[in-house]
Amino acid sequence: MDAIVTQPIPESRPVDCCSVSKTTAQAVSRKHIMWVYIIVGFFGLVSVGTYAMHEYYLYLSAYLWFGFIYGMCLQYGRFCFASASRDLFAAGVPRMAVGILIALIFFSLIQALLAATNMSTFHPAPAGIHTVIAGIIFGVGMVLAGGCASGSLYKIGEGNGTSVLSIMGISFGQAIFVTAGGPFTKLVPEAWVQSSMSKAWLPRENVTSWFDYYMSGYIFDLDTIQLSHTKFFSALPGAWKYFIGDALVNAIIPALLLIVVIYTFYMKKGFIKKRKKFNKKNPDAQVPLTGIGVHLTGIKTMILASQRTTIMGVLIGITAGWHIFVMKGMQLKYHVTNFGQLLTQMGHGSDTGIFGNVFDPGYWYITTQEAQFAGWILEKIGFDMRHNVFFGVVNGLPELWRNPALWMSVGIIFGAMILSLISNEFKFKVPQGELIVWGLLGGTLMGIGSRPGLGCNIGAFFIRSAGGDPGGWLFGLGMVTGAFFGVKFFNWWTERKMLKEMADF
Repeated sequence: MDAIVTQPIPESRPVDCCSVSKTTAQAVSRKHIMWVYIIVGFFGLVSVGTYAMHEYYLYLSAYLWFGFIYGMCLQYGRFCFASASRDLFAAGVPRMAVGILIALIFFSLIQALLAATNMSTFHPAPAGIHTVIAGIIFGVGMVLAGGCASGSLYKIGEGNGTSVLSIMGISFGQAIFVTAGGPFTKLVPEAWVQSSMSKAWLPRENVTSWFDYYMSGYIFDLDTIQLSHTKFFSALPGAWKYFIGDALVNAIIPALLLIVVIYTFYMKKGFIKKRKKFNKKNPDAQVPLTGIGVHLTGIKTMILASQRTTIMGVLIGITAGWHIFVMKGMQLKYHVTNFGQLLTQMGHGSDTGIFGNVFDPGYWYITTQEAQFAGWILEKIGFDMRHNVFFGVVNGLPELWRNPALWMSVGIIFGAMILSLISNEFKFKVPQGELIVWGLLGGTLMGIGSRPGLGCNIGAFFIRSAGGDPGGWLFGLGMVTGAFFGVKFFNWWTERKMLKEMADF
């Protein structure tokens, strides 16, 4: 028996296996690179071809190519709020959560610079208890779906079929949610009805759903807050109000405090334990175990533990700021404040809302354009999607090929696909069993949560918090709370399923 076990394996076998494996990898790599050229070439032709049709399509191409950059950044750093929550609450790994906070810090500085030079397209949104509730719903949904709004888009680019279902849930969940009338309107508070009816500028035929009353009778009556525009910070000279109010107070200090909290609860114990172990092995080279300096070193170690995520945080913060600068420049170039004005000039006024606007955030944003995608499909099969506030008044319902923000979402998908192809990480995964349910259910909850919250993990939290809007942190608080309970639910579900399988076994 010993002779058989210790008998050397002929050299030809491992050499041949490695050779085949290497050849296969090279072939796959060449095939992937070919697809990268095809994708980039196709969208390059789209940009050139649409520009040849009309100069204004350059506005859409800007959204498209920034979407590509976002997609590559997201895929490179695995930037996903659902992953951050799951890793932190389920495994105690803070890598992604810290990366998101670093991105927020960098973006806040760039946003302040843009605001100081009057090159910002950011605008705050009304906030209140509805923001927290919406964040909770969204947070539960993103954990169930296995990806937040941005994460689901980039994971589609990696071939994740569950994320396709998640985006479908987000899209149709929103479109149905904002147009639901009938018995749901009976649940609307009388104060909302009275306030909505008092607005002479709002056509009555566009108030048909409960969400219409929510928007016109509640949201439109709330004030918005941006710290740089408050009485205290606006008194500061020059650009200081933006850097101190919007960036330092509203973004940087809260983000740094959260990093300290994450270190304290998830990394401090392990960091000190490693230093104690070092001292035990090296009695002549003792390292301190207490003091501010020690913990600052621990925080630095935590941040640098994953350079890939940290680099992603910096890059995505810079990209988000660059995007705002370019879109503001485009608006100045064409003397408009909204792409709907350009659509009207091109003869496509029917794409816009009743006041000639279309959804054109001017920065990184997700979910509203997905709602427009589903609304467009529902309208084509016969549903009335125009007589409401969401589509008919505020955002419009453009044709898919003239929807600026939707071009950005398409860019995110294919930007992530390009990077996943280059790194040989692309693989289409067909969802089966429970994943189908989780994808659709989680996506629908994200869609429902994003509408009362006026955005998702990007538009309602990341952009607003970095731009000086305290309401962003309210949504973030709700989102993290929802994610915590979502993780707890999944842990319970997994344990229950394992116990059942073991009992059957």
